[in-house]
Amino acid sequence: MARKTGAPAHIAATRAGTLKDVALLAGVSISTVSRALTGKGLISEQTEKRIRQAAEAANYRPNTLARGLKTQRSRLIGLMVHNLVGTSHRLLAEVAQQRLGAAGFQVILCVTGDDAEQEARFLTTMENYRAEGLIVIPTGRNGPQLAKFAQAGVPVIAVIRRQEEQALETILHANEEGAQAGTRYLLDLGHRDIGFIVGRADTTSGRERYVGHVRALTEAGLRPDPSRIHFGAYRPETGFRACEAMLANGRRPTAIFVANHEASMGAMRFIRERAIDVPEDLSLLCYEDTPWFAWNKPAITVVDSGPQRIAELAVERLLMRLDGVPTQLEHRVDAALVIRESCAAPA
Repeated sequence: MARKTGAPAHIAATRAGTLKDVALLAGVSISTVSRALTGKGLISEQTEKRIRQAAEAANYRPNTLARGLKTQRSRLIGLMVHNLVGTSHRLLAEVAQQRLGAAGFQVILCVTGDDAEQEARFLTTMENYRAEGLIVIPTGRNGPQLAKFAQAGVPVIAVIRRQEEQALETILHANEEGAQAGTRYLLDLGHRDIGFIVGRADTTSGRERYVGHVRALTEAGLRPDPSRIHFGAYRPETGFRACEAMLANGRRPTAIFVANHEASMGAMRFIRERAIDVPEDLSLLCYEDTPWFAWNKPAITVVDSGPQRIAELAVERLLMRLDGVPTQLEHRVDAALVIRESCAAPA
C-alpha cells in the first residue's frame, strides 16, 4: 500500500517542523528521514534530495541538544567574564568567539559581574548542557564546582585570576613585575607621595600588584602609607571614591597609579570633574592599555598587560587540551610600560 504524502501546507508557516512532519511531506518513514539528515545509511540520491526539500518546506531544525545527549558531543564552550568594560575581558570574548567558532564550537557567554551566585548558576547550566570546555575569569568562590569539570575530563582554563586550591590551567598577567615597573617609573620622575588604587586583596591581580608596588617603594627606601593605598571592587566607582579620599583634602599625592582598568575610568572622571590638570597638578599612570588612552588629552601612560596575548593563549590552550595535549599549570604574559604624556616630574 502506497504511503500517503502531503502534510498540511500550514506546517512551515506556523511552527518549526518535526521529523514526523518531514516524513509526511517526503512520503518516507521517520527513520529514513533521520538517516538522510544525519548522513547515515544507504539512501538513494533522489530520496535524499526529496527529504531535504521536505525539511526546508517544513521549517525543520535539528534538535542539537538531543543529538548531543546521544553523541556525548555538545560542541558548546562556556566563557565566563566579569564585565565587558575591561580590555582583557572584552578581547577574551572577541577572540574566543572568532577562533572557537571557526573550530566548529558554539561559545556561550556569561557576564557575572563578579557575582559568585551568578557564576554558580552558569556553571550548573554548562554542566547540564555538557559543555566540552570552559574559559573562566573565576570569582574565586566556586572552586569545587570548577574542579568537578576538570575531574570529569572537561578542560578548564582560568584567566587573569588563579582559582586557589584547585589545580586548573591558569593564564596570568605579570602582575608584580608590571606594578613594580610602573611605581619605579614614577619614583624615577621624582615622586615620593604616590596614591595606589588596586583591585580586591583576595584576587590574584589585586594581591600581586599590591606586592609589586610595595616592593618598588621599599627598594627606594620609602615606607608604604596605608592612607595612599586603596583596595576595591573592579568598578569605576572604586577609582572615583579612592580619588575623592586622596585628592579632596589639603595633602594631595603628586601622582596616582590606578592598577586596574575599571577603576581607571572612575579616577579619570573625578580628575575631569574637579578640573585637575594632568600632568601639571597630578601625574596619572593606569594599568591595562586601551585605544582611547592614546587618544585622550593628555595621552595616558600605562602598564600594558598584554590582553590580546592573554586572550589568544587562553583559546590556544583550550583547543590543545581538547586535542589531548598535556597540561602546563601556569602561564604568564609579560607587562610593558608605555610612556605617553600623563606623567611628569612633580611641580
